Amino acid sequence: MMSKTILPILFFTVITFSGMAQKVIPLYTNEVPNAKTDVKNIESEETNAEGMVLIKNVSIPDLTVFIPAKGKANGTSVIICPGGGYGILASKHEGSDVAKEFNKIGVTAFVLKYRLPSDKTMVDKTIGPLQDAQQAIKFVRENASKFNLNPNRICFMGFSAGGHLAATAGTHFDFSVIKNEHNTSLRPDFLMLIYPVISFVDTIGHMGSRENLIGKTPTDEKINWFSNEKHVNTKTPPAFLIHAQDDNAVKVDNSLLFYKALTASKVEAEIHVFPKGGHGFGLINKSATTTWFALCQNWLLSNRWLK
Repeated sequence: MMSKTILPILFFTVITFSGMAQKVIPLYTNEVPNAKTDVKNIESEETNAEGMVLIKNVSIPDLTVFIPAKGKANGTSVIICPGGGYGILASKHEGSDVAKEFNKIGVTAFVLKYRLPSDKTMVDKTIGPLQDAQQAIKFVRENASKFNLNPNRICFMGFSAGGHLAATAGTHFDFSVIKNEHNTSLRPDFLMLIYPVISFVDTIGHMGSRENLIGKTPTDEKINWFSNEKHVNTKTPPAFLIHAQDDNAVKVDNSLLFYKALTASKVEAEIHVFPKGGHGFGLINKSATTTWFALCQNWLLSNRWLK
């Protein structure tokens, strides 16, 4: 079933501040797939006591594009998925703040405001976020020339539950949940997973993310399908992973299992585990003497993705 919601006619809105241009682009130019008809948009945004910007009840997805300064772009792009347990989106410290850092090293960044799974707004909430992830990859790849991008240097990045979405996009790209008339590749070229939810199995899965996406009583088949460590193969994109050993929200075993699966399939991967830092630290792990972004930049350089 398709939504009758009419999306903005303009291709994008341009917002300028501090010399940087942002472009807000509707993810779908016509109807939002898998959306229930005549659903009221009740999306809201708030800033909590810690200064984190949180978006709730997302039913109309979009991409916010952060473009590097003139002459600095190198053709590499990253699609960023903020976390929030599939219940909210932490859009600033796991979204726009990260995008601005990528701009400094010449990477064009797209922050994905993906739909949060809900039986009220979706026919099948389990595939809604993945539809938006695949559509974002499809959009960036098909419009690479418009943004002066290399269509073979598209990274998909996610934090926490956004990391689960990124890992799902990186392991299930051969299973299309969107219309793809031109058979555009939905495979990210590489992944960056920051304290990601990877698995939905009982022993290490993040139960809040699992319940929000596939319900309180999911079948074993659904649990296994969304446990991404079980679906790594030789075609899985190279990956960079960050986690903290003392993460009590999303166990470090998530990243370790994914890294182990990548290694077993001979997929290049790099992992950094900080002894402390907890969960949800965004760009800055205050307990560390170096930033994970500096490690990430070195990984990009070593793979010639910043050429």
